[in-house]
Amino acid sequence: MELLEGVVQHYDWGSTSSLPGILGRPEDGRPWAELWLGAHPSAPARSGPAGEALDEVIARDLVGALGVDAARRFGELPFLLKILAAGAPLSLQSHPSVAQAEAGFEREDAAGVPVDAPNRSFRDRNHKPELICALTPFDALCGFRSPTEALEVLATIPTTALDGVRGRLADAAGSGTDGLDGLLAFLLTLGPADAAALVEPVVAACALPGPPEYADARAMAVALGERYPGDAGVVTALLLNLVHLAPGEALFLGAGNLHAYLAGTGVEVMANSDNVLRGGLTSKHIDVSTLLDIVDAKPLEVVVQRPPVIDGVATYITPVPEFSLARFDLSGRVSVAGPAVLLCTDGTANAAAQTLERGDAAFLPARDGVVELEGRATVFVAGIGASSP
Repeated sequence: MELLEGVVQHYDWGSTSSLPGILGRPEDGRPWAELWLGAHPSAPARSGPAGEALDEVIARDLVGALGVDAARRFGELPFLLKILAAGAPLSLQSHPSVAQAEAGFEREDAAGVPVDAPNRSFRDRNHKPELICALTPFDALCGFRSPTEALEVLATIPTTALDGVRGRLADAAGSGTDGLDGLLAFLLTLGPADAAALVEPVVAACALPGPPEYADARAMAVALGERYPGDAGVVTALLLNLVHLAPGEALFLGAGNLHAYLAGTGVEVMANSDNVLRGGLTSKHIDVSTLLDIVDAKPLEVVVQRPPVIDGVATYITPVPEFSLARFDLSGRVSVAGPAVLLCTDGTANAAAQTLERGDAAFLPARDGVVELEGRATVFVAGIGASSP
């Protein structure tokens, strides 16, 4: 087992204090958005005292690093573990299924769109399921409300600017299909002037005193409107489930889920992919037709995971073959097997002659077999999933 030096990503939505605090580094005024702890070729973690790139370490002895089965199935470390620290909202986004990613990648390749082009939607052939587990109180948007509930939200916002949106919602509620594809398409295709004419009075109305019901959604709209003035994604956000996670709680987000992380710090694990289709609250490219093809606009019943701690271990549900995630609340000794990435978020833990303190991470290759992890600490362990490929 070797210690890892993760890669910090300074995206503009990052917190200026959360990640430096976890890593024990001084704040420098920059946003520290993510710490990447994996073998993604664009930003691999550095392994061991020599600081070798983890993807190169794994490729040098693929079977020893991943085991026979994972080496055959994936040919690389199939997941990326991160700490994500949102000081401001991320864009509305969704991710494709494997079939959609493969078809989209081939389509854009055939059209001659460079893989690194800003208007490229599919940068690889893989899906990007993900799970976020809160380290602090964490706010997120996750999938669509039912049309009936969305109407209840908009009923608390006193402006006639929403009459057209309410009418489309009522039509969806009365149609029996309950999908909001048509309304999403309407919002995504508004021109700048029409979007501003909708969003500005909505934000102003949300800032007025109102009923306690959905007050958090209205406050969210005000904050989003200040950051993204005139962006129709502010209204789209009101149609989505607003979720508040307590530390230790988690959300799994599969293909087609329109979502956004709004605030807070969490541990995130995902498949090794960079396929993101944006749907608003961004200055980046929005591929409307492709987004509408992959988004699931049917109502989503949000499942907040609160796994029981059994013998010091909380195991999160990750119904994909690429990754698994468990939280070890150590007060003694437990066994851990590779391949895995370990991340200590509190306390001190020891394993295989290595010491992990808050903010430390390590890669445990399959060749090391089972190691004993002991101490008093909180350690997240990301491994390969048990689902069939």
